[in-house]
Amino acid sequence: MAQKFQIVLFCFLCCVITLKAQETTETNSEVKTDSVIDGKSTVKTSIAPVKDSLTSKALKDNPMAAELDKKWLEELYSTSLYDSIYNTVIDLKYEDVYYPELPTDTLKARLAELNARTPFNVEYNKSLESVIKNFLKNRRRYFEKMMGLSHYYFPMFERELDNYNIPLEIKYLSIVESALKPRARSRVGATGLWQFMFATGKQYGLDVSSYVDERRDPIKSTESAAKYLAKLYQIFGDWDLALAAYNSGPGNVSKAIRRSGGYRNYWNIRGNLPRETAGYVPAFLATMYIFEFADDHGFKPERPQFDYIETDTIFVKEMISLDQVSEATGVNIEELQFLNPSYKLDIIPKIKGKQYTLRLPREAIGVFVSNEDSIYAFAKAEFNKREKPLPKFFNSDSKIRYRVRNGDYLGKIARKFGVRVSQIKQWNGLRSNKLSIGQRLTIYPRIPSSKKSTSSTNPKPKKVINSEGKQTYKVEKGDSLWSIAQKFPGVSVQNIRDWNDISSNKLKIGMTLVVSN
Repeated sequence: MAQKFQIVLFCFLCCVITLKAQETTETNSEVKTDSVIDGKSTVKTSIAPVKDSLTSKALKDNPMAAELDKKWLEELYSTSLYDSIYNTVIDLKYEDVYYPELPTDTLKARLAELNARTPFNVEYNKSLESVIKNFLKNRRRYFEKMMGLSHYYFPMFERELDNYNIPLEIKYLSIVESALKPRARSRVGATGLWQFMFATGKQYGLDVSSYVDERRDPIKSTESAAKYLAKLYQIFGDWDLALAAYNSGPGNVSKAIRRSGGYRNYWNIRGNLPRETAGYVPAFLATMYIFEFADDHGFKPERPQFDYIETDTIFVKEMISLDQVSEATGVNIEELQFLNPSYKLDIIPKIKGKQYTLRLPREAIGVFVSNEDSIYAFAKAEFNKREKPLPKFFNSDSKIRYRVRNGDYLGKIARKFGVRVSQIKQWNGLRSNKLSIGQRLTIYPRIPSSKKSTSSTNPKPKKVINSEGKQTYKVEKGDSLWSIAQKFPGVSVQNIRDWNDISSNKLKIGMTLVVSN
């Protein structure tokens, strides 16, 4: 009897273990397919076959395509950091700075160490000490932001500099030149991370057209900067003088050498250089010191959303806009603009004899390549709906006046109207990102002006007003978030996502969407 009871008990335990194992397997399976987008839990699905429209696919979710922190994005696209460093270099003071955290003897020892391992003249002098202590005391937050951005930019800089046998410390020059802002533009027209003038950029192979400004391309502009610096070093035989010539031109450095009585040390000719260049090399050397000894000074860099190694490029076969890429891959439009700063109108053109690339987070590369035929077909269909020719420029007919509300900031307003922060600042002559409630802004929404004139002949989108007073739209066959956004002036894809609490691009025929705030 006892033996039978043991057999029955054994069988019962086996069944329990089997059921538990199946339950665990199912649970683990669910955990592995979960992801988080916009703070909500979703389930990954395999790529479905293309049906009637681009959005009929359940594209693979990308964790890195989650919405970036809005304040961080604002810092990425504003030019306030560039304006700040530009003014600092021009007005650089050499007064004694009280900064007891860095004794002079400690600084001398560190500069000697730095001087031994670089080809630059970083020997101690009172002027350099003043600049270093000034930066440490007054520009700490600025340098933490630069250190964060450097995780993305410096690896690509180092590769190009190494290809041309340029000292890798030259990467710090980009901070002094542009504050790591690809769209930075000086008062005289120098543009990009390395601040090339139009003619110099053309001379060193950087194309500038209505669609593209390769002075803003991180890799191409770095390659051109390396070529230019190599030529300057060949002329002057000294890296400090090569840096000065990069900023003010070889002619001004030659004049300064003559006026100083033939000296060839930067510190001896500094008084004969243009005012901006006089502070240029000290700012570069101070930046190099702060980066090289950042840990000793307790810096805590703000890391970007991803590093350079987490991105990759693909050659673009047909004309496509960054908005369309965002629609297809789920990558935030601001991320695409950050990764592809050389496209002036956010459109990647197809031009005979030219080959343009699209940089994406690695997770989105496979999605794009696996679906590129349908993505290009979608892009072509969207372009065919527009009034020709492209590019479309803003005109006075499309101008609106926007009143700043409580909670508004430039990045939020830019996304609302499908434009960039830099454009709003340019249209309104803004030098900073500060806004006041009630302030009026001139904005040219990214909407073809022809829509106003043809509205009487084209059928209006079906829309109703719900009980809450919000305008809604019923999804029809062939609709996508992009095509729906185009039907409603001032509405972006991101607006529709936010108002309807959705995170993917997948739509169902018949679903009702809120299309007004």
